[in-house]
Amino acid sequence: MAGNHSELEKRLWTAADALRANSNLTSAQYSTPVLGLIFLRYADARFTQAQGRLEGQATGRRRVSKLDYQAEGVLYLPEAARFSTLLNLPESANLGKAINDAMRAVEEENEDLRDVLPKTYNRLENGILWELLKVFNGIPMDMEGDAFGRIYEYFLGNFALTEGQRGGEFFTPNSIVRLIVEIIEPFHGLILDPACGSGGMFVQSAEFVRRRRGSETGISIYGQEKVAETVRLCRMNLAVHGLHGDIRQGNSYYEDMHTSPAKFDFVMANPPFNVNQIDKERLKDDRRHYPFGMPRADNGNYLWIQLFYSALNANGRAGFVMANSASDARQSEMEIRRQLIEAGAVDVMVAVGSNFFYNVTLPVTLWFLDQGKGDLSPDLTPGPFPEGKGSRRKDTVLFLDARGIYTQVDRAHREFTPEQIGLLAGLVRLYRGEELNGFKFERANYALPAPQLDALEAVFAARCYADVPGLCRVATRAEIEAQGWSLNPGRYVGVADKAADDFDFYERLEELNEELEALNVEAHELEDKISDNMTGLLDTIS
Repeated sequence: MAGNHSELEKRLWTAADALRANSNLTSAQYSTPVLGLIFLRYADARFTQAQGRLEGQATGRRRVSKLDYQAEGVLYLPEAARFSTLLNLPESANLGKAINDAMRAVEEENEDLRDVLPKTYNRLENGILWELLKVFNGIPMDMEGDAFGRIYEYFLGNFALTEGQRGGEFFTPNSIVRLIVEIIEPFHGLILDPACGSGGMFVQSAEFVRRRRGSETGISIYGQEKVAETVRLCRMNLAVHGLHGDIRQGNSYYEDMHTSPAKFDFVMANPPFNVNQIDKERLKDDRRHYPFGMPRADNGNYLWIQLFYSALNANGRAGFVMANSASDARQSEMEIRRQLIEAGAVDVMVAVGSNFFYNVTLPVTLWFLDQGKGDLSPDLTPGPFPEGKGSRRKDTVLFLDARGIYTQVDRAHREFTPEQIGLLAGLVRLYRGEELNGFKFERANYALPAPQLDALEAVFAARCYADVPGLCRVATRAEIEAQGWSLNPGRYVGVADKAADDFDFYERLEELNEELEALNVEAHELEDKISDNMTGLLDTIS
């Protein structure tokens, strides 16, 4: 984004947050109405622009109608819903009621937004509402939809940061989403996110297609989310980006609102980690969604993984965020992971360092599945697959350890730069035998050890994948089996040496705590297995 846009975002946030400090509302209570006003300002700006164009084309015999605005891809706004109308109300007016009525008027004229927009403005004091209207009226009328979308996302992210875990439930940082999108490359077809939150995966998918092809046409969006309020946020987010999608409320463990098995070209998600108390009795016979069976551990991670896998069609790709512990989980989870690997669907694993997410400080792993990776045409160019990339990739997995690749945003948060995303996605494309799509490696953009930079320079100069010690390695199925079916990138690529002063005590403590939790889960599974065996033995004796 241009620098002036960034400054505008910061100015708007500072002003709005100062107003929140003068109210008795939490960030969670304040976020939805504020995002609703940004949405209304965006809709009003687009309506005003279209109005100028359409009225210039009108004749005495033909007046501009609602259908004309809809043909322009613009939400129709009755006079009561215009931002200017609200601003021009007398100070004595009940502004909360007026804004609620404006939101209802927008919904009545636009069926896709029925029951979506916030109507709780009566909870905010008149004075705060007046000031909020003035703040968002400062957004220039000539800003494009993308700029409004970025303002919306900026506010989502800041609310997530302010509210901690509760805010993070509906927001995945853009740099993580963009990396997932760049690796699975959702150019066309049906896209599913069964834990869609505020819809960031969809927005970035559309942006990816726009960057490459100039238009997001060709993709169809399907989402599911358990929390009704978050469903509404997602639909607003899509609308503010000029997107349409089928977003439904439902608990994805038990409800499949889109009849997903073997249907989708792409699946993207950041599901909730380590969820317990799931009623597996309801799921145990459902092999369409859970083809590899039920994990014994009281943990939903391998239910999510199977949901993503089962939703893919014969050439489908998936990219999702998962807790690190899932890569090495033992017992029943290892058995499920073995089946998944032997099915040939696991394509790429990326280890991501800590502090990328607002709702979890632990490092995470990005999983990438590709149902069609074994059906590629033979490619005899030199590389990791002498017999042809298509013939051997089915039995290999690319491991990337990106824990040392990040940019520090502030003391507590990190992100990937576009160059870092380009590097990681570029390695994946070379592994797949794909074009680099304009990416050029420039070593000055990366704070990596000199041997890794030298190796990367050679890889991208040759446009041919090769392992880079400490960063990336292709492992065969036999090697993965020898590692106990582990999908932990650190087991395969090795760990680059860190300088002594780069040691993060808190990060290491959290990593050890996650390892302890995984061992506790394994211990509980063993206890259950021993108990079952003892019961069976006693039954035999008796």
